[in-house]
Amino acid sequence: MKRGFTLIELLVVLAIIATLLTLAVPRYFKHVERSKEAVLKENLASTRNAIDQYHADTGIWPPALESLAEKRYLRAPPVDPITDRNDTWQIIPPPDGGGGVYDIHSGAEGTASNGQAYSDW
Repeated sequence: MKRGFTLIELLVVLAIIATLLTLAVPRYFKHVERSKEAVLKENLASTRNAIDQYHADTGIWPPALESLAEKRYLRAPPVDPITDRNDTWQIIPPPDGGGGVYDIHSGAEGTASNGQAYSDW
């Protein structure tokens, strides 16, 4: 007599696996989103620091984010981890009306896990 799994046994195992996945998958995506937010905060902090260093060294604000990489204040223009692009940043000009990059904000739509809009960071 051959021994094997019955259809009922296979369905029970699949139901258990599906139940475990319904618990694990939402937590996984929540952690991925939190890690993207942490990278966004770090990218904003390091880019703002580079902008300030550029201004302190040259006396002018950088004309574009790419100039920070060209002058080696950054290795490369920062990537917004929420949009996965480096051209979605919102460039804030200097308050004195001059040209250049005074500050940056994320160009991503939506809100973070803390309820704050990404564009307010």
